[in-house]
Amino acid sequence: MPAAVDLVVPPARLGEWLSATGLAGGGPVGVEQLAGGASNLTFRVRAGGHDWVLRRPPAKGVLPTAHDVLREHRIQVALGPTPVPVPRMVAACADAAVIGAPFYLMEHVDGDIYASAADVRALPEADARAIGRALARTLATLHAVDPDAIGLADLRRPEPFVERQLRRWQGQWERSRLAPLPVLDDVFAQLSSRRPAPADARIVHGDYNLANVMFSATEVVAVLDWELAALGDPLADLGALVAYWGEAGRLLFARRGGHLPDANPGMISSAELVSVYEEATGAPARDVPFFEAMATAKLAVICAGSLLRAEDQSDERRTELWGLVSRLAQVAQEALA
Repeated sequence: MPAAVDLVVPPARLGEWLSATGLAGGGPVGVEQLAGGASNLTFRVRAGGHDWVLRRPPAKGVLPTAHDVLREHRIQVALGPTPVPVPRMVAACADAAVIGAPFYLMEHVDGDIYASAADVRALPEADARAIGRALARTLATLHAVDPDAIGLADLRRPEPFVERQLRRWQGQWERSRLAPLPVLDDVFAQLSSRRPAPADARIVHGDYNLANVMFSATEVVAVLDWELAALGDPLADLGALVAYWGEAGRLLFARRGGHLPDANPGMISSAELVSVYEEATGAPARDVPFFEAMATAKLAVICAGSLLRAEDQSDERRTELWGLVSRLAQVAQEALA
């Protein structure tokens, strides 16, 4: 039986494509799946002396408008000449016949990803503080980029970003609720009535957090996983980062080895994250509680959806997950208070 990785990224077919495109001629192709990568799959590819990373959609359950790796590739190509640290893009392939799905290749970047509490705990306190500050500064660097100037203007949508987000996630909640939860209904009602005025569209990463950023020592060398990137209100990224940094993240990571910002006394607070971001942008960050609440409500809906899809439908597991949904909804409500 072929290995599972070989079924998702067949080395022989990939090698033929590499030869045909002149990227690597002949010789064996090594493929190794990497951890992380949101829902798009990530692999390390070694061929002809090259060391690359390949991204492709999941093998199953792909929605028509989701997992667009070619869009992800295009955004990073556009960001390449900017100060935003992204890996160098190598090539993209739209022909699903090559490995079974569209994919792209980028250069492998050497660095560290702090994706677990154990990783963060092992850092010297001074490094932990520097990493938190670098995380906020790099987000400000991304939001300083004018999408029109780098050829991404066509990613704009006619509907305002916040309205689109609320419509999408409130609709998901209607389809995911297992029981009445008035607190989350109230959160969505408050968010709808308190929408801030639309901001100038900037590139929103969509899942910016410590685990999606690569460091060399205490400097950011790559921002990864652009699958959810869009043009919209940049404060959505900051609000989501604050949500992960605070009680919402604490709840989510309780079963994953512990909350990353709590794992090291050197880690900066969420208030300092916002302060460093403001210092880097030169402007006050408006409506952060609104965007924190919106991000937390989204996390509650995602957890409700995971409960519907969970293989473990025991009473104990259902009670546990529904309790998480309820607590996240309360955190979102408290952010709006």
